[in-house]
Amino acid sequence: MQNLIDLLREIDEKKALIDKARPLPVVVLDKLTEYLNLEWTYNSNAIEGNTMTRQETMLILKEGLTISGKSMREHLEVTNHKNAIDYVGEILTKVEPVTKDDIKKIHTLILEGIDNRYAGKYRDVEVYISGSTYRPPRPDKLTDLMGQFSLWLVERQDKKDFHPVKFAAQAHFKLVDIHPFVDGNGRTARLLMNLILMKYGYPVAIFECEAIKRSSYYSALDIGHKGDLVNFEIMVAQYVNATADKYLESIPR
Repeated sequence: MQNLIDLLREIDEKKALIDKARPLPVVVLDKLTEYLNLEWTYNSNAIEGNTMTRQETMLILKEGLTISGKSMREHLEVTNHKNAIDYVGEILTKVEPVTKDDIKKIHTLILEGIDNRYAGKYRDVEVYISGSTYRPPRPDKLTDLMGQFSLWLVERQDKKDFHPVKFAAQAHFKLVDIHPFVDGNGRTARLLMNLILMKYGYPVAIFECEAIKRSSYYSALDIGHKGDLVNFEIMVAQYVNATADKYLESIPR
């Protein structure tokens, strides 16, 4: 496995090449953005159990079609996730640091029409993570924990003392470690991670949903819950690196 320092150096070298090629032609950027948003939505939902295929996800997003045999919830998960990506794009240029209020707004969009009672609200019940021995904090701890997390986010953005890829990975992990919501924690954490990456001008990380890769993702999070985040940081860096390659492939020669 490639070590994190080498991976971050490789990502920074690729980022420099991408930045040098900017502005990319509008048609190239539009196509690449459409591709990445589809992959991000499809994979992020499928990781959580949504059964829409990649093509069905595309048909919902591009054509507004209803897929026979699929539930309303699964349709809403697709459109809601794209709405959340659009919101992330809107707040990218915000001068103020990302905080818990942005996280709650992202979560509101994720659960809109699915569970309006809990959309954008901290859970008031105990939750258990299927397949994991990790026990999330009790509901009465959430307000304090999210307040501390929000302060950490602001401090890291002000001090700029972390490599952005490490910062994004740690933000993702800390949010799922707190597990503040009844549902939608994973999708919200991945959106927060990519918001941070984009805010610093880095390509997004798109975790893949295939069984082995999904299992590796959850395994890295489980190891993180036990105090070792290196595997997860490396995984995020690998996915950022893969997206950087997509940008480099798209640059006109």
